[in-house]
Amino acid sequence: MAQAEIHQFPCLKDNYGVLIHDAEGGVTIAVDAPDAAAVRDALNARGWRLTHILVTHHHADHTGGIPVLKEETGCEVIGPKTESVRIPGLDRGVTEPDVLSLGTLKIQVFDTPGHTLGHISYWLPDAKVAFVGDTLFAMGCGRVLEGTAEMMWTSLGKIVRLPADTALYCGHEYTVANGKFGITIEPGNARLAEHLASAEAARAAGQPTLPTRVDLELETNVFLRADQKAIRTHVGLPDAPAWKVFANLRERKNRF
Repeated sequence: MAQAEIHQFPCLKDNYGVLIHDAEGGVTIAVDAPDAAAVRDALNARGWRLTHILVTHHHADHTGGIPVLKEETGCEVIGPKTESVRIPGLDRGVTEPDVLSLGTLKIQVFDTPGHTLGHISYWLPDAKVAFVGDTLFAMGCGRVLEGTAEMMWTSLGKIVRLPADTALYCGHEYTVANGKFGITIEPGNARLAEHLASAEAARAAGQPTLPTRVDLELETNVFLRADQKAIRTHVGLPDAPAWKVFANLRERKNRF
């Protein structure tokens, strides 16, 4: 397989769009379509022609650009089967354990519900990348809007069981805010403090903090560390199941 080119770009207030270009296979894929103009500009700047959109979930800030892009390019829209009626222009619904073959790319689908009930993530094992939408953020995770905390904990577990060097592309630039929350929960985590400082410097320079990596998140993301003794003790749940500790952390973040 030829090396896929991946281009990330900001759109809307704090979203990211991503393009995956497989020159050998003749495909260019947008992961979500927050804003048609931003996706179009990114395509034109590189001389790429959109062939597919992979949708992670139905929220408008991830699907708003689909109708215009589909009309302009005739691209195929692929997304979560269980949210098909809520995603404009969806051509193909997928679910775990489906594997997509697009050009030379093999893309594995994971069900990652919690933020929405039908949220899915996409893993390209050969490229060592995953696109996790609003399930996982750098040093954070999505709000549990439609699912349950236990469901979200299970979804996060799927992502962090990917190989440690997997790059994780997330839907939003929330890293600094997440890190500021995390350090209040785990103030003794030097790696977290270092990552927060690095993220603050990147944002001050106008640079993105994404993608992140599985190994980095396991060290610095308090939501993934709900089974750690120090965090359990901090939130007063030393003997609770990890998902209940996670639920407590998520509620604290909602109020932070």
